[in-house]
Amino acid sequence: MPANEHSTVVVPSEIAGTKRNKVKHGIIDCDVHPIPKSMDQIREYLPQFWKGRFRGGGRGLFYGNPSHGMRLDSHPPDGGPAGSDPSFMRKQLIEPNHIKTAILIPRENSCQFPDLDYGNAIASAYNEWIADTWIGPGDNHDGVFKSSIVINHSDPISAAQEIDRWAGHKHFIQVTTDSGARFLMGHRNFHPIFEACCRHNLPLALHPGLDGIGINILPSPGNPSHYIEWHTCMSLSFQAHLVSLLTEGTFERFPDLRIVLVEGSSTWLVPLMWRLDMEYKALRHEIPWVKKMPSEYLRDHVRITSQPLERPSNDEDFMDMLRMMDAEHLLMFSSDYPHWDFDNPKSAFPKLPEKLYNRIFFENAEEFYGLK
Repeated sequence: MPANEHSTVVVPSEIAGTKRNKVKHGIIDCDVHPIPKSMDQIREYLPQFWKGRFRGGGRGLFYGNPSHGMRLDSHPPDGGPAGSDPSFMRKQLIEPNHIKTAILIPRENSCQFPDLDYGNAIASAYNEWIADTWIGPGDNHDGVFKSSIVINHSDPISAAQEIDRWAGHKHFIQVTTDSGARFLMGHRNFHPIFEACCRHNLPLALHPGLDGIGINILPSPGNPSHYIEWHTCMSLSFQAHLVSLLTEGTFERFPDLRIVLVEGSSTWLVPLMWRLDMEYKALRHEIPWVKKMPSEYLRDHVRITSQPLERPSNDEDFMDMLRMMDAEHLLMFSSDYPHWDFDNPKSAFPKLPEKLYNRIFFENAEEFYGLK
């Protein structure tokens, strides 16, 4: 069965002939997108001189899904964009799927602007909005929503200050930024961000966005002609960033740093680590600060989320890939709600051994985020 038949909204929650794990514990969904009801919600938190300029943002020509970008059934019945109503999200995502914790990742698109002050203001406004709404006492009485501090990584000093500003909030449990960047993530330019994350014991999550947009660099030889090309190759920036983090000795310099790779797919991890470990054996004299095989840093420092999940037609092949990538320790479930390629926790995976199911669907995230 093609991968998109497992993931898109048109798929029923039950597929005939496929066995599933019974939910015995609340799921932790590591990638859920809250959307403002309108850009006026964000303008409320912007300084006066930015209000008139702000129009929202997106990926421009790379946002051009030829049909739609969101689940068609995810628009709240009372109106508004998909993912803009916490109550409706509870009814559609949280309650039917037994989700204990939904980790919110706002898509503020602040990293693309040459005007760094403007990008910083947008990131700050989104954090204010999330703190007052989704993770405030009104919409989050039970604490099911946790969120991410969004930062403009184009200005690392200001990004670190934004982390310091919000790190004490009990429902901000990680920092997040775009995979699109002017430097690979292991570059010393980002050290102030890493220092702030370690200072507050917060993971840093990289999420697709703004590759090749604004001041950021596309992680390929040229611009894709079609959305399918861009969407298929989203993982390229994640691969480049991960190799950079590992070969620059980031985890030796910052032994408490934790990285989450979100929505960049996952099975590429296996051949990439095979290749990097092989190269390290011959070329480790070039990077003497890397004290062990690159793949050996993953379990202590890196987690990768499941969506979009590459699902081959043969489930045995898929299970082999999970074993080879050490999914028992590295993989965390994510749905990417409310996007069109949402992965339903009831059908995205084949039936898993109970131990592996527990690790992927809640234990890995509990440990990595300290949610126990």
